[in-house]
Amino acid sequence: MDVPLSSSAALRRKGYRPLYSFTLVALILFITILYGEHFLIIFRGQSEVHRPHQSSSPSPVKRKDGEKLAFAVGEAERGCDVFSGRWVWDERGPLYEEAECPFLTSPETCQEHGRADTDYQHWRWQPHACSLPSFNASLMLETLRDKRMMFVGDSINMGQFYSMVCLVQKFIPSYDARSMTWNGSLAVFEAKDYNATIEFYWAPFLLESNSDNPVIHRIKPNDRVVRKDSINKHGDHWKGADIMVFSTYLWWISGLKFKIQEGAFDDEDIGIAEVPTEEAYRMAMKGMLWWVNENMDPNKTRVFFTTMSPTHGNAFEWGAHEYGNCYNQTEMIDDANYWGSDCNKNVMNVIDEELRKSGYPITLLNITQMSSYRKDAHCSIYKQQWNPLTPAQLAYPVSYADCAHWCLPGLQDTWNELLFAKFFYP
Repeated sequence: MDVPLSSSAALRRKGYRPLYSFTLVALILFITILYGEHFLIIFRGQSEVHRPHQSSSPSPVKRKDGEKLAFAVGEAERGCDVFSGRWVWDERGPLYEEAECPFLTSPETCQEHGRADTDYQHWRWQPHACSLPSFNASLMLETLRDKRMMFVGDSINMGQFYSMVCLVQKFIPSYDARSMTWNGSLAVFEAKDYNATIEFYWAPFLLESNSDNPVIHRIKPNDRVVRKDSINKHGDHWKGADIMVFSTYLWWISGLKFKIQEGAFDDEDIGIAEVPTEEAYRMAMKGMLWWVNENMDPNKTRVFFTTMSPTHGNAFEWGAHEYGNCYNQTEMIDDANYWGSDCNKNVMNVIDEELRKSGYPITLLNITQMSSYRKDAHCSIYKQQWNPLTPAQLAYPVSYADCAHWCLPGLQDTWNELLFAKFFYP
């Protein structure tokens, strides 16, 4: 039975009022600590690895009247916005179990690392005006036959990649018929009987940057630099993909200004300029859209862009304890109007403005506000700790809780259910 967000038995706290006293310095330090976990796995060996109203309404898919997008098998119900909805309790549980997906790594493997509660796996997104089509792994695999699906971005987007792998791999009965390989910045999951791949490419800014090393990329926020007009540095590795899922956000949050460089990084005579963060982000969006127009065929290929993934590093945001964050949070935020102030609305506006200009039909996955309620779904302390924890940290778990990445199975499976819906029923 569907249980509305406001009346679920799992949601006991009432009357939260979000406070917008966000501390930028705290967020910068928080994000700085988080990144790098995934790619230490690569260092050990690059071998086989055994639903609310938006305050910003980016443009829908662009297409001519009557034009059918590639891979579409049907149309969404008229007037249905799948991103406007509520979370409802679902006793059936997740679409797969953590232990069923051998390709998962930390930080997504929360149960393996001690998380005991499972309520965060039982929430289903229910759009207000319609229902999401059920995720059909067989249809997805058959559609991917002889094709490449690629996720491009940072470790948040890699979590969505792992989610998609887990959603389809359990329907490939033979273990020998599926594999995962790493080669530098590129991860490739292969469904051999389908001659299909689902891939991930590490490019946290999409443009070339000084954070592009897939293993060693912990650059202090104020020292991060991207190179202007450098989309082809990474884009050359994306050519030939049939479905692209782009995302870039958290690495840009380094303050009001961001550093860009005109020439190559090995050219010492080229200076570095500081520009407003929104301007630098716009440069990356323009580069991505240029690359898509140059390299993708709208009659045969599809492009998606996943919006900002919210963090929950400041409990002030939902009216809780002064020093809290996502640690020990097992209930979602019970306020339909909640919008955390860590989500940069200026960046959301840049996405909106640039996608509206695009002549290529870009499908937006607007996951930001629906995810902002889910402070219960983060990895928190339940992940592999790559460095020994100090006694002070052990005594105060809030200090090392990961409030950016998400447990799997969990929230990012819903992102892929939305991708599935927009892929086949745009």
